Amino acid sequence: MTKLIVWHDGGCPLCRREIALMRRLDRRGKIDFVDVMRLPEALCPIDRATMLARFHASENGQLLTGAAAFAAMWRAIPLLRPLGLAARSPWLLAKLERLYLLFLRLRPRFQRLFAEGRGA
Repeated sequence: MTKLIVWHDGGCPLCRREIALMRRLDRRGKIDFVDVMRLPEALCPIDRATMLARFHASENGQLLTGAAAFAAMWRAIPLLRPLGLAARSPWLLAKLERLYLLFLRLRPRFQRLFAEGRGA
């Protein structure tokens, strides 16, 4: 399996917690986690604002976004691999994408909840 690149928003308290968990689960080191906030603009594969608005990953050189990016990350982590493999089903991936779009609408509330010193 090729190494996976996952871009995340290091300025988001919710994202930092999630990525910290994924780093712990990635015991084989198959994922390169890249903080978009620390990445020079010239090294972003697409516009930084677009990268920060949605979750992105690169699997085998293909840029993925949203639920597809999460599924790629899950496939790289043995514990979550069955879910990531199941998400290759177009039907399930479409359902997960709809859930992700709902999450994006609620994300600002979750970010406030998980702001430093709260939601721990």
